[in-house]
Amino acid sequence: VISHPKYQESKRIAIFLSMPDEIQTEEIIKDIFKQGKECFIPRYKPQSNHMDMLKLSSAEDISSLTLTSWNILQPSDDDSAREEALAGGGLDLIFMPGLGFDKKGNRLGRGKGYYDTYLERCMKHPSGKPYTIALAFREQVCESVPVAENDVQIDEILYEDC
Repeated sequence: VISHPKYQESKRIAIFLSMPDEIQTEEIIKDIFKQGKECFIPRYKPQSNHMDMLKLSSAEDISSLTLTSWNILQPSDDDSAREEALAGGGLDLIFMPGLGFDKKGNRLGRGKGYYDTYLERCMKHPSGKPYTIALAFREQVCESVPVAENDVQIDEILYEDC
């Protein structure tokens, strides 16, 4: 990930805070700050498919976040001091989680459509759609995954030995 050309050239990067069954992102987040890039993380709105990408001030900032009922750390609902990526300069790159992926760029998420809806919003932003990279275990890459018409394909899947 760290040596990937898209990562190297990106200044504004969104990344998920990993759950135990996902690729661990902590070292990537630390590198984002080490490289002087801007880091954004998801804040999901319950009972909807709305998600914002909010700016972290440092890797240590993660310890100030709230644990959701899904066991995900995110900025609290009343945290209005953080920049939302689309209210500013948009994003250059989004690292995406998922349950399964296929080599055609389809992604199986957790079923709420948060990332697909967010990418639709990105496409309307002046900076346009950011490059998307899914972080996966080799076992998550399948021949095909089910897709719906509103699913947005990802640009690339990174997994061990890919």
